[in-house]
Amino acid sequence: MGDADRFSAGWVGALATLFAPVAELTACAMFFVAVDFVTGVAADRAAARRRGEAWRFSSRKAWRTVRKAGLVMLGICMAWLIDRCVAEAMELRLANLFTGFVCGVEFWSFLENASVISGDDLFRKVRELLSKHRSR
Repeated sequence: MGDADRFSAGWVGALATLFAPVAELTACAMFFVAVDFVTGVAADRAAARRRGEAWRFSSRKAWRTVRKAGLVMLGICMAWLIDRCVAEAMELRLANLFTGFVCGVEFWSFLENASVISGDDLFRKVRELLSKHRSR
């Protein structure tokens, strides 16, 4: 192993150690993003079928999800760095708040997708109920 390889491996190891505490938050957010992607594809397919149109998978939407996942991971890491290095005494837990926000948005999108997939009003009604509760 050359010096450059050792140097690179050292940096990768240091970064992995630094961000190890956010692995759980990242995994949680990635699960929500993945569920939204899968149900979004299924909803798109169900909507096309109802319209009598041919459906095909769009890699553009997949790449959009990949970009979103990368930005979410970066956002969690940045929020955790603020928690850990900048505002440690304040105990803001920004990484947890940011992850919760991401998961909430992805859950909302899941409800929309589930409504389209099932063709049932149950998920639409749940969404409306949550909207009324939120506006109080």
